[in-house]
Amino acid sequence: MLCEFSRRSFLKGSAAAAAALACPLCPADAAPSPSENGLFSPVTPLRPTQYGPVRGRAREDGTLCWYGIPYGAAPTGEDRWTSPREPARWRTVRDCTAPAPAAYQYTSFPLGTEDCLTLDIYSVPEAKKRPVLVYLHGSAFSGSPQELPGSALVRDTGCVFVALSYRLGLFGWNCLPALTTGSDAAGNFALLDILRALDWVKENIHHFGGDGASITLCGFSDGGRMAAALAASPLSRGRFQRAAALSGGWSLADPDASAHLLAERFAPLAVEDSLFADPASAAGWLLTPGADVREWLCGLEPARIAALGAPSILYADEALLPRDARSAVPLLLLSSATEFSGLVRDDLRPASGPARAYAVRYGSALCRWSSTEALAEALGGSAPVWLGLIDYGGADSRTVLPGLGSFHGILLALLSGESSFSRCADLSSEGAQALSSRLKQSLADFMTSGTPGWAEWTPQSRTVLRLDADSTACFSSLSAYPDTRESIRAAMAADASLSDAEKETVEHLYLSGFYF
Repeated sequence: MLCEFSRRSFLKGSAAAAAALACPLCPADAAPSPSENGLFSPVTPLRPTQYGPVRGRAREDGTLCWYGIPYGAAPTGEDRWTSPREPARWRTVRDCTAPAPAAYQYTSFPLGTEDCLTLDIYSVPEAKKRPVLVYLHGSAFSGSPQELPGSALVRDTGCVFVALSYRLGLFGWNCLPALTTGSDAAGNFALLDILRALDWVKENIHHFGGDGASITLCGFSDGGRMAAALAASPLSRGRFQRAAALSGGWSLADPDASAHLLAERFAPLAVEDSLFADPASAAGWLLTPGADVREWLCGLEPARIAALGAPSILYADEALLPRDARSAVPLLLLSSATEFSGLVRDDLRPASGPARAYAVRYGSALCRWSSTEALAEALGGSAPVWLGLIDYGGADSRTVLPGLGSFHGILLALLSGESSFSRCADLSSEGAQALSSRLKQSLADFMTSGTPGWAEWTPQSRTVLRLDADSTACFSSLSAYPDTRESIRAAMAADASLSDAEKETVEHLYLSGFYF
C-alpha cells in the first residue's frame, strides 16, 4: 500500500524510511541481493534501490550516470496537489540510461509530464562514502535536471551528484483553500517533493558510492531560493548538512493574498467550463474549501493549468517556512557581477541605449544584493554564512566578456562545460579555467569540511570573497560587501542618464516582479 507523506510525517520521515528498509520485501517484489551473481559490482552501472534495481550507463569520461529514478509516485488525478507518495516497487531492472521527460511546464507550448518525481545520479565506479551534492535546477516554473549535468563536478570535486525533478509552476505552488484545508500542505508542494527526494537520497545513495550523512543541498536561481528556504525549515532537520544558493534570493509570499491571485487566475477556466457566468463569481467559488472545487481542479487538463502562467512561490507557513526562521546548517551564497544582463527583455521598449544600461547596472546590483547579503541577513545567525561574488566579466573585471558579461548562469558554466549556460560565454582561457578550478575547489571544501575556505560573513564584518581572472590567472580578494538596498536605490535616484519618467518606465518594464 502506498504511504502518503504529510508535513508532520516528514518530521519523522527518515526514521520511517529506515524502518521500511528493515522490513523484508514480499518475495514477488524482492530485488536481487548485492552479491547475487555479482550483478551489483561497483564497476557496473547496475545498482539496487529500496524500490527495485536500476541500470544506468557508463560515459566515455569514466563516470556513471542514472537518469529518471523514481523517488515518488506520479502526482496526478486526486494526487495532483498532495504530499508526495512512495513510488510503486518494480521487480525487473529499470532502464535509467536516458534522461526522463521534464516536469510539466509551459514555455511557448506545453511540454513534459506530471509523472515527474524522479532524480538523476552521477558517480564513478570507485566512489565510496563520498559527499553528496543534491542539485535544484533554476526556475520554479520551467527547466529540468539537465541544466547542470554532474559529471564534471563528480570528477573535479569528488562528490556524488544528484539532480532533482519536482513539480513546477501551478503544479508545485498552489495555496487555494480546497487544496490545503484539512491537510498538512500549505501550497508548497514542490518543497515537499524535495524533502521526499532527500529522504530517498539519504537511504539509497550508499548504493551509488555516496554518504547519506553528508548531503549538501544546492540550487541555482529559484532553485537557490528553495535551497536557502529549506535550510531554514524546521522540517529539514537531519535531511542535509549544508546548503549552497547560487544567484538565489529570499522572500515569502502571503498565502491568503496568493490564494486570491490564484482564484483570479483559474476563474476564466471555470467560466469556460460553464460553471459560472462571470469570473468574479468563479473566483469567489475557488476561494471556498469545498470538495467540489478540489475535484474540478484535479480534473483539469494539465495543459490548461500550465498555460495560466507562473504563480508566487515560497508561501509563508509556520510549520514549513516560518517567517523568522534562521538557517540551521552552514550556508554558502554566491552571485555574479552582471546578473541582470540576460534578464532585460528585448521585446520591451526601451530595450537599448541608456535605458538598457540603466536596467542592467541597477538590476544587477539589486540581484547581487538580494542573493547574497539580503539572504545572509534574513537567514544568518544560527549557523555560519559565506558570501562570494564572481566579478569575472563585470564592469570592474580584468577581463571583458563580450555579450552578457558576468551573466545570470555564469556560475553554472564555470562549474561544468556541459551546463546549458556554457554557450553564453567563452570560458576557455587559462584564467577562466583557473577561476573554474578555484570555484569547484571551494565547493569541494564546503561539502567536506563545512567551510569554503574564506572568512565567514557576519552583520559586523559583511565579508565577501570576490573572484576575478585575466587571460592567464585567477585573483581573489576579501572586502566588506559593497552595497545595501538603500545605497543602490540612492544611486538610482542620483543617476542622471535618464529622466524620472524614463526611470519609472524602466522600473515598470524591467525591475517589477523581481524579489528585490
